[in-house]
Amino acid sequence: MSEPTAGNPSHGIPDPEIGATGFAVAATWHGTVLILAASGTLDMATAPQFTESIEDSLTNEPAVVIIDLTDVEFLASAGMTVLLTVHERIRESAQFAVVADGPSVARPMHLVGLDKLLTIHTTLDAALEAATVT
Repeated sequence: MSEPTAGNPSHGIPDPEIGATGFAVAATWHGTVLILAASGTLDMATAPQFTESIEDSLTNEPAVVIIDLTDVEFLASAGMTVLLTVHERIRESAQFAVVADGPSVARPMHLVGLDKLLTIHTTLDAALEAATVT
């Protein structure tokens, strides 16, 4: 009989780097470009943590904010609401883009029409290339 190991999703055990809620956000700066890379499940339970992470990072007044959802396994409407709220809040002061690809993140965003309201890129490199810093 084999024992489940930490970080083995086939056994329902979350990655220890993600945290107790199954969600994490890492902030990285490239000059005045802020990249917030989310991982795990972004839903009603983790949306407040997502919002807090974004708000904390915005105090440094980035010129560009890129939300990277590449490692998000599930995106619920609460997470999409956070994206819209942040976009509305910073649209006069900073550029805003989202990195989303695949059926668990990009598809729901396209289904509800967020691709018409937000700038969405399929890779972080594409988002960084499109970012214009003045």
